Amino acid sequence: MNRPPARTLPLSPTFSPLYRQIKELILASLESGEWGPGDAIPSESDLAQRFGVSQGTVRKAIDEMAADNLLVRRQGKGTFVATHNDPHSFFRFLRLAANEGVLPTSRSVPLECTRARAGTDVARILGMAVGTPIVILRRVLYFADKPVVFDEVYLPAELFPDFSLDFLNANDESLYSLFESRYGVRMIRADERLRAVSADRVSAAALDVAEGSPLLLVERVAFTYGDKPVEWRRGFYSTANHHYHNELS
Repeated sequence: MNRPPARTLPLSPTFSPLYRQIKELILASLESGEWGPGDAIPSESDLAQRFGVSQGTVRKAIDEMAADNLLVRRQGKGTFVATHNDPHSFFRFLRLAANEGVLPTSRSVPLECTRARAGTDVARILGMAVGTPIVILRRVLYFADKPVVFDEVYLPAELFPDFSLDFLNANDESLYSLFESRYGVRMIRADERLRAVSADRVSAAALDVAEGSPLLLVERVAFTYGDKPVEWRRGFYSTANHHYHNELS
């Protein structure tokens, strides 16, 4: 397989630290697909030679990328591109915890998957023109056979051409694993906003609670490489036995 030519550092003056420039070059290789999810990347010495910098500079860039969950170091094995197929990645984007005990394994039940045209809000959030084709997914996450999260997910249709209810029912991977393995779309970061809401007719039915019951609404915009928004998710959380947990350090 032909490898893309090695990238060089920009010739124009820049105030970005050298390791950050190396980080951007490695990110560009990830975005281009040179190294896919789960692949080992070249050693620090090989990357240092490729980019014409010290091994310490490369190490600092990789350290930051590992902290950002873009790369994973494995003792004695090397450094690998992070993947959503890793079970540990599940709770990176789902900050849900049980009030008592350990959160049991989840079960995703798709309710509907339709095609539509982007309205004003979706277009603004996903950076597209009004009327652009989108996919709308509605599903429920069950824990211990109890409905806990009702999701409304909005996606650009061009990135997920054959995404359908039948396809979802035939797969038991997490959504982000499916996005990554089938469509080559890897979610690398997300921005979330939380607020308290009352259950409307749709969310109440999905979560088996009375209309007007208190819910936590978690609105998420997820981004892939290049800081491109590719998912807007509105998650309605039933907090009778669960809570949103985020550990700060």
